[in-house]
Parts: sequence; C-alpha cells; structure tokens
Amino acid sequence: MSDKPPKSVRLGFERNCKEIALELLQPGIALPAGIKDTVKFRQIRTSVRAIGLVEPIVVTHSRDSAGSFVVLDGHMRLEALRELGAQKALCLISTDDEAYTYNKRVNRLSVVQEHRMIVRAAERGVSVQQLAEVLDVSQGAIRQQFRLLDGICGEAVSLLADKPATHGVFKVLKQMKPFRQIDVAQAMVNLGNYSTKLSLAMLQATPPDQLTEAAAAKEQRAGPTEALQRLQRELAAVQADTKLLEEGYGPANLQLEIIKTYVGKTLLENVAVVRWLARTHAEYLQQLQLIAEIKQLAPQ
Repeated sequence: MSDKPPKSVRLGFERNCKEIALELLQPGIALPAGIKDTVKFRQIRTSVRAIGLVEPIVVTHSRDSAGSFVVLDGHMRLEALRELGAQKALCLISTDDEAYTYNKRVNRLSVVQEHRMIVRAAERGVSVQQLAEVLDVSQGAIRQQFRLLDGICGEAVSLLADKPATHGVFKVLKQMKPFRQIDVAQAMVNLGNYSTKLSLAMLQATPPDQLTEAAAAKEQRAGPTEALQRLQRELAAVQADTKLLEEGYGPANLQLEIIKTYVGKTLLENVAVVRWLARTHAEYLQQLQLIAEIKQLAPQ
C-alpha cells in the first residue's frame, strides 16, 4: 500500500446555493432574437410563476466587476424572472468560468421520465389544469401524457426510458405487438437513432402477424397503393436527409483538418499549455491528444 497522502479534490462548485440580486447577474451570452416567443420560454416563465425556480441558475464570479456574477447556465430562467419582476434568484456558484463542466453532468428529462413525473404529480393531488398551466400546454396534451405508455410493453419502456425518443415513436410502437416493440426499441438503441421516421420505417417492414389487430386491419384496408405511397414519402425524406449530409461533408472535413492541425501544432507543442491542461483539465488534454493523433479522415 502507498503511504502517499490522498490528494485534495477541488470542488467545481461552492457547497451551498445562494440568493443573488438579479442586478448583479450578467448574461454570459446574448439570447437569440425571438426567444421570448418560443414555447420553451413560455413554459419556463409559466413554471417560474406557478411554482418558483426549480433548478438554480449557474453562475461564476465576474473577473471584470467585483461583486458581480456571470451566468453560465439558466439565461432563459433569468430572463423569465426579470419579466416577472423578481428581485433575487437562487444560484449555484461555479469555481470555473465555463459551463461545460456543469452541462456535461446534466441529464435532460426524456419523454418517459416526463410522463412519469406528470403521473406522479397527479397522484399527489395536482390537477390537470394546474399541470397544464405550469407546462404551458393544453389540458388535452396533459391527458395524452397520461396515456403515453398505454399498450407499450415494460421491456420496450425500459430500453427507451432514458433515451431522447419522441412522442411519435411511442404512438408508432403501440401499433406493434410486444415482441416487435422490443425489437424496434433495441434497434433504435443500437443505431442511436430515436426518430419517428425510423420507427415508421420499421413499422412498414413489420409483418402483419406482429401488428396489433387494429393496425393490421388498417394496413389491410389501406391496400398496396397507399402503402407504396407512404414508402415513397419516407424514401424522399431519407434522400433529402442524405443530400444534406453530402453537402456538409466536405466543409466539415476541412474544418476538422484545420482544428486537428491547430491542436497538434499550436496547443500540444506549447509546453506551458500542456502542463496547465495536465494539472487542471487532464480529461481535456486526453481528448486533444486523440484529435491530434488522427491520421486519416473517415471516407465519405
């Protein structure tokens, strides 16, 4: 066993959240034009008005103005608080002046997690009207959330529970029998693709005996002409996506080559930079070294 004393671990954030006056908070970035007209901003504003600030704003001490703070994460929450006339905000103070460390550890709610949160809130006595007001959606949308997983087998739900699958994916899965649902969910996990387009394509490839009775009857009524038309629409959509990827391939490769050269020739040949990275951000240094060691870009 080694007799060396354990190294002290520097905390990335101060231990306790603090309430800070809004006038002392400086935005780290400018919000895009029209952001206040988006559904996301309206949801945040409505939620803050109804139940207050759930997730603290992440800030760091300003280097330019003593006593002030720069916002690293939570710009829309801050803007919502200002619109609502708040004077202070609960803040988590970072000891680093960058948002990567924080955002790397944040997991946004998936559709399944959001469904479970809404169901749990309803079980605790929160009305549909209150949920609709907080989330800034219609009461009908909340009721649809209650039925999101109806007809979905538990294994498929488990596979997609923490994945960014869309609401449309679960609507498609409901048209399949349990074993086929599991196959499709596993395929989406393996491909890392959770789009409704992929689930629809797999639905079209599903044999009738693996569809629910209602879906099989609908497929039979649709006939070959309508099914062919749907396949043609899906193929057109896939071709459009492929075209976009092809158009962006050349510029992306050029940009990657420039970045690789800069990292290898400028950053990693600077002894002071390498020492600082090794001392403070060893994981960044490792990733930069991997980039610099790329010998050949992937073929198109």
